Amino acid sequence: MDFEYSDEQRLLSETLRKFLGTGYSFDARGKIIASPVGFSEDVWAALAEMGILGVPFDAEHGGFGGSTVDMLVVMEALGEALVVEPYLATVGLGGRFVARGGSAAQRARILPALIQGKLKMAFAQTEAEARWDLAHVGTRATKSGDGWVLEGDKRAVLHGGCADQLVVSARTAGSPGGARGISLFLIERNSPGVKLVEYRGLDNLRLADIRLSGVRVGPESLLGAEGAGFALLEEVVDYATVLLCAEAVGAIKYAHDATLDYLKTRRQFGVPIGSFQALQHRMVDILISYEQARSIACLACVKVETADAAERRRVVSAAKIKVADAARHVSQEAVQLHGGMGMTEELKISHTFRRLTMIAQAFGDADHHLARFAAARR
Repeated sequence: MDFEYSDEQRLLSETLRKFLGTGYSFDARGKIIASPVGFSEDVWAALAEMGILGVPFDAEHGGFGGSTVDMLVVMEALGEALVVEPYLATVGLGGRFVARGGSAAQRARILPALIQGKLKMAFAQTEAEARWDLAHVGTRATKSGDGWVLEGDKRAVLHGGCADQLVVSARTAGSPGGARGISLFLIERNSPGVKLVEYRGLDNLRLADIRLSGVRVGPESLLGAEGAGFALLEEVVDYATVLLCAEAVGAIKYAHDATLDYLKTRRQFGVPIGSFQALQHRMVDILISYEQARSIACLACVKVETADAAERRRVVSAAKIKVADAARHVSQEAVQLHGGMGMTEELKISHTFRRLTMIAQAFGDADHHLARFAAARR
């Protein structure tokens, strides 16, 4: 399998990395994190202007019709810079739901505004005690006239506070744990009955707990077929999981490069500590983890588009297992090799450690995906 980027992908990578290298320094990121909203509207507008928000969407809506491998290029660069803007929530989750399951009217209404940077989205799925079971949906959508009334609580919604539009999973039939009877709805965040509590995660990305109390929606809010949303739900979450793996690859690359630079400059006993053979061996292990993570992330990016559902589950879970293990190994080694300063707020490596820790847990940890991988092989 060829893991080399095409000329267009290299240009995309260079353009985005140049922008992030000049306009998204670690100090600038710190100010963005400390701001009330936790992201930068200026950075978001710049990403829209460069076309980054439109990479995976069809040209008819103003996008570029890019592949998941093109998205790998983007996510690697965002991961390396530890970008906190709501790219995954808006493009990888919300936009993907609309592109794959929305009606022509929904796509025409939402995708152009999203691509232009005028609309942000979030995916409200996780509930108490659900862990990573996508079928564990207790939120109810009760039929009322030609629409529905939604009741329930959603937890840890990524970038829920800044979203204009929410994709909400709710049960129109069946009971929690069953795949049948799950429907997906598009809901305005400011709709009556939507209450939100926002907070900051370990990695400084914003999360929100959302309570839906008598939220009324019309038939135009239903995303896909009523009661048949699980297949789309699983497909989009697998896609987002692959994008997270790609983001982790970028963060791992930064951790490797920063640690290597540190070993070359930190001196002990009159020589750079990078000259010590034991530390050289550890750096080689970090490099191997990076290369393995990148290889399986590339494979997953291809398979998530071309494979059938069973093979897609198997490959995505295999990628998440390997990337989660690499994230743990590299982040821990990078911090240890930096010494005590590796855990300080002032050093980017500590923030990389946190982001890799959160990525390893998102959409299922290694143990969850190991069980899923085994089930997919039966």
